[in-house]
Amino acid sequence: MDTITSMVAEKPVVIFSKSTCCMSHTIKTLISSYGANPTVYELDEMTNGQAIERTLVQELRCEPSVPAVFIGQQFVGGADKVMSLQVRNQLVPMLIRSNAIWVWNRT
Repeated sequence: MDTITSMVAEKPVVIFSKSTCCMSHTIKTLISSYGANPTVYELDEMTNGQAIERTLVQELRCEPSVPAVFIGQQFVGGADKVMSLQVRNQLVPMLIRSNAIWVWNRT
């Protein structure tokens, strides 16, 4: 867990992903569409990716293991949780509070 804590420290948005996961791609695209620049860790491209994935599943109960989204250093959840926040218009305020974005102008 210490590894994950250090990886998300001082970063407004962190997404643990796999380069081949379509839901990871969707969540990265959604968050980026608001102007946020998430830090993305592609677990399938990292030497310690399997260990990190194991921690996400065992300690944070993230099932499926990716995408795993942290906003403001807090674990938000996976794709279902992020989409739920989006539908309830709660995602943008979270991104603003975490300083991932400063202004959101609805057009």
